[in-house]
Amino acid sequence: MKTAKFYPYVLNFKRPSGTSRGVLNTKETYFIEIFEDGKKGIGECALFRGLSFDDDDDYEAALEWACQNINLRLEELQEELVNHPSIIFGIEQALLNLEHQGDMYFPSDFTDGKGSIKINGLIWMGDADYMQSQIEEKLENNFTCIKLKIGVDWNSEKEVIKTLRKKFPKDKIELRVDANGAFSPEQTKVVLQELSDLDIHSIEQPIKAGNWKAMAELCKNTPTPIALDEELIGVLNIESKKDILKEITPQYIILKPGLIGGFSGSDEWIDLAEKNNIGWWITSALESNIGLNAIAQYTYLKRNPMPQGLGTGGLFTNNFETPLVLKGENLWFEKIK
Repeated sequence: MKTAKFYPYVLNFKRPSGTSRGVLNTKETYFIEIFEDGKKGIGECALFRGLSFDDDDDYEAALEWACQNINLRLEELQEELVNHPSIIFGIEQALLNLEHQGDMYFPSDFTDGKGSIKINGLIWMGDADYMQSQIEEKLENNFTCIKLKIGVDWNSEKEVIKTLRKKFPKDKIELRVDANGAFSPEQTKVVLQELSDLDIHSIEQPIKAGNWKAMAELCKNTPTPIALDEELIGVLNIESKKDILKEITPQYIILKPGLIGGFSGSDEWIDLAEKNNIGWWITSALESNIGLNAIAQYTYLKRNPMPQGLGTGGLFTNNFETPLVLKGENLWFEKIK
């Protein structure tokens, strides 16, 4: 018989981190631990306040229910917790870790130290000098794909990108941008052309989620590929997933397992995207090193050659020990001794 418990944890940022949704100083998260036959498995229920679909007053009650019913089949737990995708994510991890132990979730060449994951370098919002200093650091570490958060002051952000492009053409550096829904549909039309002129690879979520018609129109005519991100949050069943991809037909989708129902939810999106010739990649969403480790192991198995969006572990002062090591732009797994 399995038993389980959960507890909250607050991650503290080393430096306030800016997005178009505001400046973050802390990140609340939860952990679930499952016990059986003297063994323990841990998973992170990566709640993201203000963004997660399951950011509600029933969250801890749902976690309590999950712990009390942990002996149900995983499919039954997933069905009952469909409105709490981050809890599904945590339970999936904890069960995998219970099985494989240590820091293991998905054993592979990655966890054997024989393979790595290419990632993008993430540039946080700030004034032009701060963004420029982050970019220089990434370039010194030989990143060939850089992602910039935009949407607070587009004119300043555009100048930073222009400066970068003058030094590094698209065959040297792939540039992605993430707007987190900061622009209006009319603004976006202008921004998309400006991004195209700067040879930008793609823009994530240019307008707020939920406006399928406007997003479909943008995707149909865009000179810069568009990736859906927040748009996927709260789309919980397979038919709804089919509907959104059919109506919007984006160029890419961004998968954050903690926000879209864990690994099972991500598998559904990947399957549908590939059937519809839609590109995809996986990103973390400010998880601790525990959730990030599980996501990295899952990501490696997907064999997607594009740079992935993993690597938030260094942002926090009170994170956990991790087997993940960044060497240049490649994420490696080195067993903790």
